Amino acid sequence: MFSHVMLGANDIQESKAFYDAILGALGYKPGVIDQKGRCFYFTDTGVFALTKPINGEPASCGNGSTIGFAVQSPEQGDRWHATGLANGGRECEDPPGVREGGGLRLYLAYLRDPAGNKICAMHRL
Repeated sequence: MFSHVMLGANDIQESKAFYDAILGALGYKPGVIDQKGRCFYFTDTGVFALTKPINGEPASCGNGSTIGFAVQSPEQGDRWHATGLANGGRECEDPPGVREGGGLRLYLAYLRDPAGNKICAMHRL
């Protein structure tokens, strides 16, 4: 459904270190910095990117926005979450675990990245 997701970051190197760690825990290669100073993570199904806002204003999180990353198991999600906390992420929402509602059972783990963006690891049970 999506070709790419791009998030604002105030410190590209700090955010790259964070995302290299958490995406590395999911088996992805480190991000690549382009000539404009943006960081890109390329996959077979899409691109995840980090950039300083082009309007020159500080990056800020979108209230009500969440970017979700698919994980293969709750254990992988737990590693993702712990890796994020160890690399500059902050806890938000409830602790990692199973949530049920609307006929769905999901494992969810939430973090705030160094710029305050809300991200989530999700596994459908």
